[in-house]
Amino acid sequence: MPGARGDNVHDALDGTDGHPGKMNIALYSHYFVPEIGAPSARVYDTAMNWIGMGDQVEVVTCFPNHPTGQIHDGYRSSRHALEELDGIRVHRQWTYITPNKGLFKKTLGHLSFVPSAALTGSRQLRAPNVIIGTSPTLFAAQAAAFAARRYRVPFVMEVRDLWPGIFVELGVLKSRVLIGLLERWEMSLYKQAHRVVTVTERFRENLIERGIAANKVVTITNGADTDFWTESQARDDLREKMQVEGKVVVLYIGAHGISQGLRAILKAAERLRSRSDIVFLFVGEGADKEALVAFAAERGLHNVRFVDPVGKSEVRDFYALADVGLVPLRDIAGFDAFIPSKMFEFLAMNRPVLGSVRGEAAEILERSGAAIVVKPEDDEAIAAGVVSFAEDSARRVAMGGAGRKFVCKEYSRTALAARYRQVLEAAVAEHR
Repeated sequence: MPGARGDNVHDALDGTDGHPGKMNIALYSHYFVPEIGAPSARVYDTAMNWIGMGDQVEVVTCFPNHPTGQIHDGYRSSRHALEELDGIRVHRQWTYITPNKGLFKKTLGHLSFVPSAALTGSRQLRAPNVIIGTSPTLFAAQAAAFAARRYRVPFVMEVRDLWPGIFVELGVLKSRVLIGLLERWEMSLYKQAHRVVTVTERFRENLIERGIAANKVVTITNGADTDFWTESQARDDLREKMQVEGKVVVLYIGAHGISQGLRAILKAAERLRSRSDIVFLFVGEGADKEALVAFAAERGLHNVRFVDPVGKSEVRDFYALADVGLVPLRDIAGFDAFIPSKMFEFLAMNRPVLGSVRGEAAEILERSGAAIVVKPEDDEAIAAGVVSFAEDSARRVAMGGAGRKFVCKEYSRTALAARYRQVLEAAVAEHR
């Protein structure tokens, strides 16, 4: 295959004055658009920015099915399909497809990505200069590492979660033997990588403490596409459909899983059940949704609405509908290092945030001037924060405006993508 030995590196990176020219970037991710969620959004937005800088980007991924386990309309599972999506060459690979429920089946789905990507997608790349693998899980990163060796180009590992560490803290993984094997695998990938890109500074500190060289670990946080997530008016038809006319809308949107601590949000809603002016909307899907719906029904929470997952443009409509955005996480030490990407989208949309988080996410929200931050899973404090917002519309407007300015200045996807590209340039130059 042309370029399988990385022969194109010198040709593609021959800019003047030390500035590289066009790069061919391949990125391996289990999740990608039209799936919604933080991993898909980060990969897509970053890729589009790199294309805008003149680069070629290819994404090796699955047929879209997350989180329901049903392949999206317009797609049909096969061994491999090549798609051109907004200038991105997308290699869709066969994988075992399952809903986002049950550890064993989900693991099987991620595991199946490795041989599938190696046998088809990796063989059809256009001579990449650098290959990125994003975790979680480690399987996509492993597939990227294999491809980087095949093409003799640098491997960059993107760390979105400290996997498997967070599942140990959540109590999902308990076998010491299995945990030890997974940690050794995790560390081997970090050591193979020419650069490790973390999404939080605390992730970076964790890896350095565990022996990864500080000069190869770089933090590129999540952020928001400030051109897409921008202030807009709530649609009257959506307000009517959700039956929220004249009410203060408190919105949670995203995964309904073990990490978000959504039971505490429902308990806060229970505390406010007598407030007819406040309604809680939950939009999305996940392993805990069925139990959450049952809990709300059992407690007779008429101030709570559950909505099925929606596409990206509809997500924006729900943000516009919201008066307050919820950013919750479980009260676990490991989540001190997490920064939920939805908080940047809420802020970019001029919406104030109620964050039940701690650590780095709490620090960013407090710095934004656009949030009330309370202890994770503290339903009493969450309820008090909601009431504080509900009773002061002028405060909501002022905080929303501050949040938009903050994100545009410090967490624009365009600026973050430019920094990320510099990391890739350094990895290629060093490898060369």
